[in-house]
Parts: sequence; structure tokens; C-alpha cells
Amino acid sequence: MLANQLTKEKTMKKHNKQHFTALAFISLLSSGVPAAQATEIGHYAGGFYNIRDFFVPEKSGFYGALYNYGYTTNRLNNGSGEQINSVTFNNPTGGRDATLGVSMNVDMYVLATTLMWVSDWKPLGAKYAALIAPSFANASLNAGLSTIYGRGTEFAVSSFDVGDMFIQPIWLDWEFKHFDVTLAYGFYAPVGKYHIQKATSPSGAQVRMESPSNIGYGFWTHQFQSAVAWYPFEHKGTAVTAALNYELHDQKKGFDLTPGENLTLNYGVSQFLPLTDDHNVMLELGVAGFSSWQISNDTGSAANPIKDQLHAVGGQLGVAYVPLQLGLTAHYFSEFSAKDRFQGESFGISLAKKF
Repeated sequence: MLANQLTKEKTMKKHNKQHFTALAFISLLSSGVPAAQATEIGHYAGGFYNIRDFFVPEKSGFYGALYNYGYTTNRLNNGSGEQINSVTFNNPTGGRDATLGVSMNVDMYVLATTLMWVSDWKPLGAKYAALIAPSFANASLNAGLSTIYGRGTEFAVSSFDVGDMFIQPIWLDWEFKHFDVTLAYGFYAPVGKYHIQKATSPSGAQVRMESPSNIGYGFWTHQFQSAVAWYPFEHKGTAVTAALNYELHDQKKGFDLTPGENLTLNYGVSQFLPLTDDHNVMLELGVAGFSSWQISNDTGSAANPIKDQLHAVGGQLGVAYVPLQLGLTAHYFSEFSAKDRFQGESFGISLAKKF
């Protein structure tokens, strides 16, 4: 978390120290099929967290953070990575299929409130922490794709409601002179706003689809994570990090669909620089990126055989006031080489404080 940066700054001073899935209705089947084929991506969003957020803060106590995340796109890619400009619907009567142009301008905002506890307990010699992160959002990418594919129209919603909640009860960090190594387990609880509705396609078929106003994903996700940080200098002002995130999903509510497993690699380089002679104010500069792959097929009668993937690169800028253990960080990511999902840009601003 961003809060972790605040503790790293103190160490440096001694020496000079964030849901979403996409439900894509690839093609509408003949009438009588209860739902369209669909593909899912996981709950975890690469680029949501900051570069050093995968490591437990050095000091025990309670930390709070607010993550503001924005996403914008006007591009949807197929399984070959090509931009989709139209959708063809099968005619259940055997007549000509219907082809409609696809127009989209998807904007999404997410607010994730995070409360973290760092314990004095040292299981297996590691620092132990736990966190809980309720979320709120004004749009869902899966609902957007459902509307675009199901109706061939532009997607726009303005609802702001509860999203799914992330809880991480196990977070272990082994700290060495030049390294940090972490292991963590968490899960996403589908408590967010989620409804199913029926729609009529241009071909006349009745299909079941997510409500465009949905915020939640409609399924549980188990998340396993490991991360490593290398600090070239003892003051840890420079960090080279990598984190590997694995997701295992349960069946989606209302659909015969269990999303495939996902793997996401986050990586970055973070550098802290003092802005004052007393090192109370620190500037952080960073470059980062992530890659996400679906590593197993979706299953169920509503599943689509295409495996999605996404890659992105970006940068990070932050400032911290060490005496108050207060930090503000902003980052930006540009996505590329997306397959079977949206490709766009994301922006994040987070505020963290130790209590």
C-alpha cells in the first residue's frame, strides 16, 4: 500500500524511506439458449496499487488509505488483439445475420477505502499484517461489455454504488538487508450491486445479461500473491519490485459460467529523493508496468474459449511528509496488446496515513 512508503522514508532519512471484471458477450446464440457466450477477467486490476504497496510497513499499528482509480477507453479488442468496430448477431430463423456498428466511450471511477493492521507478532520470523478494503464505483466494465455486445449501442451509466469487498487476512513479509519477500492470501466477497436482466437481440433471441447498472462481479475470487523487492542501498531509498498475483474464481451468479484462472505480474522501480534538508519531505519517482494473462479456460455452457490478456506501462509520482506518516501518490498507465477485453488508460491517486 501507499502507507508502506511512509515507513521506508524513515529508513532512508537515517542515511540521506486498487473491480474489475469484464463480461463480454462475444456472440448471441439462437433463441432457446438462456444466455450468451461470455468471457471474464478477474477481480484484480493491474496498476491499481502503487509500486511499494505489496510490502508490509516496518512499524506496527493501524494504517488507512483512500485509493481513487479512474479508467477510460473507447477501444474493445477481439481475441486476436484487433479493435472491434461491429458485432454480428446470428438470425435464429435462418435469414440474414444482423451486423451493427459498435460505439463506445467507457469511463469508470472507483473509490477503495482500505484499513490495514500491522502486528508485533512475528510468525515464522515474518512481519504479519491484515487488511480490509470496501469499494464503491460508478460503472462496471462487465456491465459495459454486456450492453455493447448485447445491443450494439454506446454504453453510459451514472450510478454510484457498493462494489465487491477485498479482505486479506494473511500477509507475511520477510525483511532482509537488501530484500523484502512477501506471501499473502486474500479474497473478494461479491457484496456489490449485482442484478441480471433479459434483453432481446437484433436477431430476436432472448438472452440473459448483466444489468448495465451493476457494480459487483457476481462471483467469489481467491487471491494468492507473492512479491519481492530489491534495495541496492541499505537506506532502501531505491527499490526494484515485482509481484505475482494468482486468482481462482467461483461460479458466476445467474450464469453457467466459472471464470478461468488469472495471473498478473506487476513490476516497477521506485526512487525516493529528499526535498528538504531534514528529510521530512520526500519525493518519489517511479516507472512501472504490469501484464495479465488468463491461464485456464472459462468453463460452463456460457463460457467462451478465448483467453484474454493485457499489458501496460506507466509512471508514478508521490510526496510524503515523514513526521505525520502521510503520503500522496499519483500514477498513470497506458494499456497495449489487449486481447478479448477493453484497452484504455488508467489513472490513480491515493492518500495514506498511519494512525
